[in-house]
Amino acid sequence: MEEIRGEQKTVDVIIPVYKPDETLMRLFHRLEEQSYPIRKIIVMNTEKSYWKDSDYEHVKNLEIHHVTKEEFDHGGTRNRGAGYSKADIMVFMTDDAVPADKNLVSALVNAFHQTGKGGEKVIMAYARQLPNPDCAMAEQYTRSFNYPSESRVKTEADLKELGIKTFFASNVCCAYDRSVFLEAGGFTKTTIFNEDMIYAGNAVRYRGEAVAYAADAKVIHSHNYGCIAQFKRNFDLAVSQADHPEVFGGIRSESEGIRLVKNTCTWLVKQKKPFLIPGVIIKSGFKYMGYLMGKRYRTLPRRLILSCTMNRSYWGKHKTE
Repeated sequence: MEEIRGEQKTVDVIIPVYKPDETLMRLFHRLEEQSYPIRKIIVMNTEKSYWKDSDYEHVKNLEIHHVTKEEFDHGGTRNRGAGYSKADIMVFMTDDAVPADKNLVSALVNAFHQTGKGGEKVIMAYARQLPNPDCAMAEQYTRSFNYPSESRVKTEADLKELGIKTFFASNVCCAYDRSVFLEAGGFTKTTIFNEDMIYAGNAVRYRGEAVAYAADAKVIHSHNYGCIAQFKRNFDLAVSQADHPEVFGGIRSESEGIRLVKNTCTWLVKQKKPFLIPGVIIKSGFKYMGYLMGKRYRTLPRRLILSCTMNRSYWGKHKTE
């Protein structure tokens, strides 16, 4: 295990929660089983009325903080959670991601041993996401496309090969060096989405740091989004990119989406499921339309923006024309 000044690095887990259910209970259970000790589990719960203290009295070292739905922000709420941590490493998770085994935390911590090819310091490490048992076939391939079986350390030198994937990381399960995180100012304080990639992009492009993908750190997490949900998700993704040209400017991401569609269709043929291909193409069309509209959101009327977004409360904080 990793050492710091002769002592084991301490770890806190920070989880934004909204309308907790049995998945959160499984998450807590798996965290208790981890081979690497967790100092504290910090929950940032949205809307106190949805939380029942009696349901979680058995969870060790659990700390609860409540925010209102209006106060919640993907970056700001996580920053607030980080403010309650004193650990060396903070592991951010979502309330619908469940550790696949007992070695999730240790694998994330071990990723900080690595450096980039130019000696760049690893300042964050994200986990591999495996599909849920009910995951649709096409989405199963998307999991393996975005989260392959090989680990990798990504730096600015990878931009030519990987493009926007150089910055790819996910706060579904991602560990951060807390001292570097605080020094960098944390996540963007008001963001619709994508706070993890914005942080990674700034680290790689401007601070000469590295992002680790730890394939041996595994969580079970997937969604079966329909066409409209994919449209809205990609609209918000594109808004985050449009709002941060300092990170995403000059780096095309459309080519990565086209490659995913082609590879998914090829995989479905190999799986003898070619009849699923039209659905993939249709859903991909909704994704692309959402992305195109999100990139141009400043030209859209507010009413249309509110019908396109997954995160309506964000637009109360974000002024539009």
